[in-house]
Amino acid sequence: MKLNTFFLWLFFSISFLKVEAQQDELKAYNLEWNNQSKNSGESMPCGGGDIGLNVWVENGELYFYIAKSGTFDENNTFLKLGRVKIKLSPNPFDNGSFSQRLILQDGSVIINGTSGKLHTQIKLWVDVFHPVIHMEMHSNLPVKTEAGYESWRYRDRSANGNENNQDSYKWSKDGVVKTLKDNIAFKNKTVLFYHQNSDTSVFDVTVREEGLESVKKQLFNPLHHLTFGGMMLGEGMEPAGTYQGKYLHTDFEGWKLQSIHAKKSQKLDIYLNTGYVNSASEWEQDLNNSIKKATLHQQTALANTEAWWKQYWERSFISINPDQANANSPEWQVGRNYQLFRYMLGCNAFGNYPTKFNGGLFTYDPVLTDTSYKFTPDFRNWGGGLMTAQNQRLVYWPMLKSGDFDLMKPQFDFYLRSLRNAELRTKIYWGHDGASFTEQIENFGLPNRAEYGLNRPPNYDKGMQYNAWLEYLWDTVLEFCQMMLENERYTGKDISAYIPFVESCLTFFNQHYQYLAHNRGIKTFDDNGHLILYPGSAGESFKMAYNSTSTIAALQTVITRLLALPPSYLTAEKRKYFETMLKRLPPVSFREFNGHKTIAPAQSWERVSNVETMQLYPVFPWGIYGIGKPSLDIAVNTWKYDTLALKFRSGIGWKQDNIFTARMGLTKEAADLTLFKLKDSGRRFPAFWGPGFDWTPDHNWGGSGMIGLQEMLMQVDDKKIYLFPAWPKNWNVHFKLHAPYNTTVEARVKNGKVESLIVLPKEREKDVVNMF
Repeated sequence: MKLNTFFLWLFFSISFLKVEAQQDELKAYNLEWNNQSKNSGESMPCGGGDIGLNVWVENGELYFYIAKSGTFDENNTFLKLGRVKIKLSPNPFDNGSFSQRLILQDGSVIINGTSGKLHTQIKLWVDVFHPVIHMEMHSNLPVKTEAGYESWRYRDRSANGNENNQDSYKWSKDGVVKTLKDNIAFKNKTVLFYHQNSDTSVFDVTVREEGLESVKKQLFNPLHHLTFGGMMLGEGMEPAGTYQGKYLHTDFEGWKLQSIHAKKSQKLDIYLNTGYVNSASEWEQDLNNSIKKATLHQQTALANTEAWWKQYWERSFISINPDQANANSPEWQVGRNYQLFRYMLGCNAFGNYPTKFNGGLFTYDPVLTDTSYKFTPDFRNWGGGLMTAQNQRLVYWPMLKSGDFDLMKPQFDFYLRSLRNAELRTKIYWGHDGASFTEQIENFGLPNRAEYGLNRPPNYDKGMQYNAWLEYLWDTVLEFCQMMLENERYTGKDISAYIPFVESCLTFFNQHYQYLAHNRGIKTFDDNGHLILYPGSAGESFKMAYNSTSTIAALQTVITRLLALPPSYLTAEKRKYFETMLKRLPPVSFREFNGHKTIAPAQSWERVSNVETMQLYPVFPWGIYGIGKPSLDIAVNTWKYDTLALKFRSGIGWKQDNIFTARMGLTKEAADLTLFKLKDSGRRFPAFWGPGFDWTPDHNWGGSGMIGLQEMLMQVDDKKIYLFPAWPKNWNVHFKLHAPYNTTVEARVKNGKVESLIVLPKEREKDVVNMF
């Protein structure tokens, strides 16, 4: 064998062994249950594209809830698309062996049952590229299949009290809020179901109450003419009537299909469709077209779905102590649950709307989270179409280092669609330019009507939220501006579509705080020529703040990154505008505790309303302090000595102490907090954390856990790549993460030593600093 041929063979052999090793590590994370579930709270996620299923087997019958991105009703409740029940006769899940497995490699759930001589397997999977759910049953003996489409929206349902936390009325409503019934019927040999939004919605109420009717026709309205639903059908199946029942505390009606003859194999398909249409017939035609399109690709659908999941797992991973899978050690759980949570994020890769922090696509009956919430499966706390930026950001920040840039698009599109609405509210209320995005915004970009405050004093500023937690809280949108800008730095792809959004958000701060200063007096700037960021807010916590640290850090970081883009992104005039704005930003304030200099939340504030450690936001997300950066000791002092930082410390929900400590290189603290954050949830599915401060499954709990774990392994500062800045030497790991400038880093650590390190492209090796 020639030498160059040998090295080529060796390269491909090593590459093959690497992929095989990673696949073996992933297989160890496949979840298997060997007994049936008690209820939907013990369900297993399954999904793909923009569809999520909660799958469980209870009393010998297979159930799954259906969720799809963007299914918002008139009240802006995020409606599920129903529940399906599968019953086989004779029943392989009665009095025999049982297993239910989540197969991460292809995103499917496989259920096996044996009863006597009967052996049956059911595979559930979702087509990543077409909105289709597939159920495939294979048995060694003929069985009859019954498939029931079950809906609690077979009638109008009134929402009372806390149940309105699922919609955009919340506690502030006129009369009774109703979830209107769906249209459900047998059609030929199928079950057709859909929800068609009425002509008026909570959008109309919000616009009226917030004084924007003069520009209503210019406002983006995502609820108008929205229709969503689907069709369930099976080969050799026919309608078998309807039935009524009650699951937990919710009554429902079912539409049953059954196989005409007992068979050894049976397929059931559920085709889904969401669209803006003028009539139900138009929606149904779109659904039929979607079915035809999916049918054309049915021979390659499974292979294409498997290929998508394969590349998804190969692009990034973290596997901790892979040789301890059988021991189920706490460290191994962290790696497994990181991957399980990333699986759930992957199920909404192509959604029209972002993965929601308060459950994503995988909520289930609320009484199993809070026993007092005897509501329908549509319920989730903190709203359906309502987005809370401080929570949403934690779902999306980890996607940079995991290389899931395609998954970030739904979150960015959410803001782009609402940009004009945010600019119009600024112009109407204050007469200047810029996009005013508040902390809790609807999917049409306006403040939630209840959080906006309806019992307002006369002549109170119509643009302001009359709300002790949310007043003057505008800077949270800047994290999404930074994510958009970082996409360019990580991938090099054109982000021109996002630049007007970033510019408009920055312009709001520049113009609005000059506007407020003019209203107070003759001077626009302070004695040093700086903007006066007052009244302001450091998160929901430090209220009526003067020069909030989190706002200053955000503006400084976003403007600096905007100016660092290639010259083609900004005109000379705009570049000068933002350079001037950057110079006008006030400095961050400091204070002392027992002689130790620390970061202050603001120069001053009037009250503390929540438990966010805003004084450490210059560490994360803004990266002003961190590994390899000046004055890290000030940040560490803030962690150690600030009395409120100590008081607020926690690993629950959206708490970020695990991220702060990782960013500061505090290895033991970061490890302890990460073990808490990413340990098994205590529910049957290990990554169904929560409710925390929000709901179950708590996706900002999982997202903050992902970020912290990534930061323990790798931190970046422009071209510098710091490896293992907060990694315990007794944790073995195999990981692959992404860094700026189209760079991937894959490493394996065993017994405190780096056994392998692959940096691509190779010329980036010179930028790596190994901190082990």
